[in-house]
Amino acid sequence: MHNHFVFWVIFVVIIAVLFYIDLYVTDHRKGKIGVRSSLIWSGIWILTALAFNLIIFLFLEDGKIKGIEFLAGYLIEKSLSVDNLFVFIMIFGVMGIKDENQPHVLKWGIISAIVLRIIFILIGVTIISLFHPIIYIFGLILLYAAYKMAFMPETTIDYKNNWLIKLASRYFNILTDYNGSRFFVRNNKKTFVTQLFLALLLIESADIVFAIDSIPAVIAITHDPFIIITSNIFAILGLRALYFALAGIIEIFSYLKYGVAVILAYVGIKMIISDLYKIPTIISLAIILICIIVSIIISLVNYRKNPTTK
Repeated sequence: MHNHFVFWVIFVVIIAVLFYIDLYVTDHRKGKIGVRSSLIWSGIWILTALAFNLIIFLFLEDGKIKGIEFLAGYLIEKSLSVDNLFVFIMIFGVMGIKDENQPHVLKWGIISAIVLRIIFILIGVTIISLFHPIIYIFGLILLYAAYKMAFMPETTIDYKNNWLIKLASRYFNILTDYNGSRFFVRNNKKTFVTQLFLALLLIESADIVFAIDSIPAVIAITHDPFIIITSNIFAILGLRALYFALAGIIEIFSYLKYGVAVILAYVGIKMIISDLYKIPTIISLAIILICIIVSIIISLVNYRKNPTTK
């Protein structure tokens, strides 16, 4: 593994500064994040990720290879994240979370998702280094994820049978008629959890399932923890702004999931045959770009021919 210390420092500083500004300077007020603000911040996060990609490409040891790996990993995570927005919309709808409280839930959902994602990535990379044949299992997981995404019905949110919700119900009192913005409230000397906290648990359980698909997909591109972690975190941190930018029009991208399914199938096959033939990362990047662009174009054409009303 290359020494990435300086680049870790650059990454942490960039993320810390932008994350602080995004959460506590530009959007510290209560209320739903506007579409204009969401689009601006989505653009800022994407441009920052691309600028960091350029720094890797120009200055990191083996920068050309690492830069291509970062971009491929970032595109995979970003496209999977867009598909995951459908789940967030369903969770907020099922749990009855008001628009003005959704940014608060997403903020803590993203913070906890970053911690979990780093843990899962380090575990995955370590397992591969200790037991290389695990890549075949990861490859099969990706192929199943591709099949599930392309051919199985959309997942519904059954919050009553969610394991995290059951765990919370066992150890906490649940306040069902709360209209504020807090996760916990005290009432009659008892601590209650609110619907917002239950929604956060559902988002976290969805992210765990999401990580099972997305992390092997990036590991199929590179085994470098630096590239995997940084590309993942850049994709995740832009998710909150992207949610409010696309929440009202996300149904337009109805064919994106098929493009993502093709990407998952490709990286699954790439991982399975990696001991026989290593597909160049530049080819993987081209395939990922083509899948995303084609699926978006087909979605837009289909929506133009058959517009739906919300």
